[in-house]
Amino acid sequence: MLTIGQLADRTGLAVSAIRYYEELGLVRPGRNAGGQRRFLRSDIRRLSFVMIAQKFGFSLPQIAEVMAGLPKGRTPTKADWARIGKQFRAELDARIETLRRLRDNLDGCIGCGCLSLPNCKLYNPEDRAQAKGPGPRYLMGDRPES
Repeated sequence: MLTIGQLADRTGLAVSAIRYYEELGLVRPGRNAGGQRRFLRSDIRRLSFVMIAQKFGFSLPQIAEVMAGLPKGRTPTKADWARIGKQFRAELDARIETLRRLRDNLDGCIGCGCLSLPNCKLYNPEDRAQAKGPGPRYLMGDRPES
């Protein structure tokens, strides 16, 4: 069992962040006879996963929802982590595709000077793309109506 300070040293997280993650249910420490938090070694992996998932752009509620399926009283197995990975995979693949499309289409915009407005992915006469939702709709994959 680890103290909160030991867990903070091991993960690089501030003690206050670990307490916050506890409030969100991302870790569930036990208590010793004096009421002090005691964490399992597997909580190092749980918190490492939280930090990685946040770097990938997942929100804490999304992470908490996925982690709710992890076992409470034992170290997660490879199969447990694989199941979580599958849950994130589709969203990560969609983000990668969006970034790829943005990268490929942005090449034509840099230094363009908007010499070909009818072909421009950012050109939106009379704000017609508004009907498709917020953001740069044509860069996100929507097509203008012909």
